[in-house]
Amino acid sequence: MRKQPFHLVEMSPWPLFGSLAILTLPVGLILWLRLNTHMLLLYGLMMTSLIACLWWRDMTRESTYQGHHTSYVVSGLKLGMALFILSEVCFFFAFFWAYFHSSLAPSIEIGSTWPPLGITPLPTFGVPLLNTAVLLLSGVSVTWAHHAIEEGKYYSSLQGLLCTVLLGMYFLYLQYGEYTETTFTIADSVYGSTFFMTTGFHGLHVFVGTTFLFVCLYRLWAFHFSKTHHVGFLAAAWYWHFVDVVWLFLYVSIYWWGS
Repeated sequence: MRKQPFHLVEMSPWPLFGSLAILTLPVGLILWLRLNTHMLLLYGLMMTSLIACLWWRDMTRESTYQGHHTSYVVSGLKLGMALFILSEVCFFFAFFWAYFHSSLAPSIEIGSTWPPLGITPLPTFGVPLLNTAVLLLSGVSVTWAHHAIEEGKYYSSLQGLLCTVLLGMYFLYLQYGEYTETTFTIADSVYGSTFFMTTGFHGLHVFVGTTFLFVCLYRLWAFHFSKTHHVGFLAAAWYWHFVDVVWLFLYVSIYWWGS
């Protein structure tokens, strides 16, 4: 058989098991909200976390120890990550479309005004502005870590990536506190629905991105990355910059203009 530079992956159970585990999450969430039973949701969270760890373990073995990630494979991984981020752009575009569709021409059912009558929006220059500063700082720190990796500065890259992970966790803490202080819920007209769906899914992406960066932090500590081979970190950095940009649009449109 002729040798070729691409990596033909072996048969893996994780795509099938992972999709089934993720399927239990929305079903479990509906059962929790409607029937007040959370067992399926907890099961889905545990299984999704376990499968993610095992899948990441296999990917780490392929790239770090088996040497399957050649330059051709790396190019394919970069293209795949870019297309994934493009799909995420389309995902959030739908939520922004719903928000502006409702806010630019408020219907008579919500008082022909925006925000709707009875809704007190969060202060523009309070926690949301602090969250904006936190995410912008995290974008600076992940860029610091990226340049440090490319220059071979091991401890500097560790410091930059650790700062990014901590800032991501701090953002989630601030957003949780913000949700506990709102005077409206997801059931309060179209404003509550679009606000919590858009900011909530962004918070979910911050959680996923923080987890991604934490895995990269462990791999960086274990000397899995080098000056010329760090595509795993590069994918996480791209994803994190995307999360930053989405938040800027969220802050300007929902917290500032929409209030």
